[in-house]
Amino acid sequence: MKGIGKTLLLIGATSDIGRATALIYAEAGWNVLLVGRRRAAVQREADDISVRTGASVLVHELDILATNRFEEFIGIVSPLPDTAVCVVGELGQQSRAEQELEHAATVMRTNFEGPALLLGLLAERFAERGSGTIVGISSVAGDRGRASNYVYGAAKAGLTAFLSGLRNRLSGSGVRVLTVKPGFVRTRMTDGMKLPPLLTAEPQEVAQKIFAAAEGGKGGDVVYVRGIWRPLMTVIRSIPEPIFKRLRL
Repeated sequence: MKGIGKTLLLIGATSDIGRATALIYAEAGWNVLLVGRRRAAVQREADDISVRTGASVLVHELDILATNRFEEFIGIVSPLPDTAVCVVGELGQQSRAEQELEHAATVMRTNFEGPALLLGLLAERFAERGSGTIVGISSVAGDRGRASNYVYGAAKAGLTAFLSGLRNRLSGSGVRVLTVKPGFVRTRMTDGMKLPPLLTAEPQEVAQKIFAAAEGGKGGDVVYVRGIWRPLMTVIRSIPEPIFKRLRL
């Protein structure tokens, strides 16, 4: 199998998208390093994936908000992965974030600060080696601030900009930096929400897009999981501000 000997580092292993992504890499013959906050929960995912695929699956415990541990963590990750995918995210509650500073800070740090700092450190190691692929999961919510989710959207906009700058700086270094924007995804995070079918992907669909873009070079550097999102967000970004302020999106 073409993935034999290669290693994936998957950050956010207990999420629905994380599990689906780890599984698709393992099925392709990759070794997998799973990272998550709670070791016991990550180990259950590792055991299941290993039984299903026969792949080597190792576990690391790390909280994406524990930024003081990132350099130590990078130092103990072995082997240095060929591809690192960060699917960490926290939707939070917009109404709560407007009133509670701590909740807003958690949403911002979980979606931007933690992923950006960790992927940045990994990118430096990849650049030293001269090869590797970084994949960050951002969101269409970051394409333009909207009243319904602007705290989450602002954090994702920050991650999108960070990945864009990292990609620009590392161009020609042998390191690829990809930004994946899933749109709506049917996961535990969106459970109970009314999602439009045409705009809503399944976790397995997101995982397939990640793998195709990262390992097959399909979709370019910025990947919208469902193609309809690209023109839709182009239209939303182009709405003049006086008109946009009157909309409820």
